[in-house]
Amino acid sequence: MVGPPPGTIVETTIERLGGRGDGVAVLYEGPLYVPYVLPGERVRARVGAPRGGGWVGRADAILAPASTRAAPACRHFTLCGGCALQHLAPTDYAAFKRSQIVTALEHRGFAAPPVAAPLISPPASRRRVTVAVRRTAEGCAIGFHAAASPRIVPIVECPVCVPAIVALLPALASCLARCLPPAANADVVITAIGGALDVVIEAAGSPDLSAREGLAAFAAAHDIARLSWRDGSDATSEPIAQRRPVRAMFGDVPVDLPPGAFLQATEPGERAIVETVRAALPDDGRVADLYAGCGTIALALTHAVHAVEVDAAALEALGAAARGARRPITTERRDLTRQPLAGAALDGFAAVVFDPPRAGAPAQAAALAASTVPIVIAVSCHPGSFARDARTLVDGGYRLEVVQPIDQFLWSAEVELVAVFRREAPPVPRPRTRGRSAAPA
Repeated sequence: MVGPPPGTIVETTIERLGGRGDGVAVLYEGPLYVPYVLPGERVRARVGAPRGGGWVGRADAILAPASTRAAPACRHFTLCGGCALQHLAPTDYAAFKRSQIVTALEHRGFAAPPVAAPLISPPASRRRVTVAVRRTAEGCAIGFHAAASPRIVPIVECPVCVPAIVALLPALASCLARCLPPAANADVVITAIGGALDVVIEAAGSPDLSAREGLAAFAAAHDIARLSWRDGSDATSEPIAQRRPVRAMFGDVPVDLPPGAFLQATEPGERAIVETVRAALPDDGRVADLYAGCGTIALALTHAVHAVEVDAAALEALGAAARGARRPITTERRDLTRQPLAGAALDGFAAVVFDPPRAGAPAQAAALAASTVPIVIAVSCHPGSFARDARTLVDGGYRLEVVQPIDQFLWSAEVELVAVFRREAPPVPRPRTRGRSAAPA
């Protein structure tokens, strides 16, 4: 596509918000993506690099602001890449989150999809974040990356995060300036759970004795429940300081979490997911919880549950908690991406819940579409992969009953959801291939 060279300045009107929360204008019959602007605004923009059949832009000036433009909640807005939508008024913000799911489903052939109004987590509720760290000659830069950039924006406030996480950052930067080698990069996963902080440092190599002593002293000085180190080339975490258990409550069951365990981003979001799943389940019958993690959903149910998860540490935490609480939960370690639960293994379940990673679960959705399970409940953090899997289920005889958006990613373009499918027709027979069943096994 022929277009303007980078650096060209244009005046244009923003027509809509795109999937990343950028304003979209038309330029030379292609889209110009301009962050931090609103539909209807007239802007002077500088054209940048090509992107997706169009160009990235940057607003040098907003010539005619929208009357609905909101004041940002954070001084770092437009510098830090964590938030894209702090300038959007609350009503428009909720409509945008819902539209992310509606648009994805419409692209997969769903007309007027049944998408409810979103349930939005409040500010200061994000309890699990990853901050970037770079050791410099002056100390340590710690914060979030700028949008589409490796540059770290040092953070002194964050209205999205639990306050205890933000309060830890200055002391953490000082500690890592003494513990990391010169020019080192690291990611630090900080989780606030049950009044405690769990910290996992992900960096190349292993800390020496001096660094270990410094990290242990830091954990004691700041009452960190557990501090672990994860070599960037290894998925396992080594505890440096374990001062007390890091414990979550799933339903009324306490669970001792492994280091860096997956946890829903906010407590209100987790509660909304569990309550939406519960409301859709039958009163009794056996339930399968696929991609079960440490038991966020499985342990919050009163049903007999078969929990399937590939992560061994997460599955062990779930199993130990279930045994301690005497819950009727069985566990199975299984890579559902490569080996979905299928065929006879799905027989007898009154409902199946699946909560895959961002890429979704195409093989598992196909196996469910070929099953006779009465109710399927999908939990997803990516509308696009969800819509693809929803199409598979509906083509297999399910009806999409409702989609409940759950916004745990405040002021970003991302959105979580829970969707309920009920079988309306027998599964569509699948063609058989020579020598093997077409259904995943």
